[in-house]
Amino acid sequence: MITEAEFQQQVTDLATLLGWSWGHFRPAKTQRGWRVPVSGPLGKGWPDLVLVRDDRLLFVELKRSGKLAPSPDQAAVLTLLGAAAETYVWTPDDIEHVAEVLGSARGFARTLRKVANVTGG
Repeated sequence: MITEAEFQQQVTDLATLLGWSWGHFRPAKTQRGWRVPVSGPLGKGWPDLVLVRDDRLLFVELKRSGKLAPSPDQAAVLTLLGAAAETYVWTPDDIEHVAEVLGSARGFARTLRKVANVTGG
């Protein structure tokens, strides 16, 4: 079984090959345990990856196989971010979908938003 860290490496390698810029904010070990230096209401559920290419912005939460659902904090943040950008929750089983999303000129959600804007929907 592939770990989340190994899956993240696959996703970021693919993203790099396909011309995406990306960021991942890692926790650091402190005297008080593992911490991610972040503040604000989005901090607790911030997604694993932020990816940018041309006019596309993606926020992605990665899960290991068998753990499909984001935490309540993660789901809340993804919902907020989803109003302005593409958001995804991916597992290693989704690798073909990952390749489709990263390889496409526009993501499905962004295309729907643009169509809605043009048609007044």
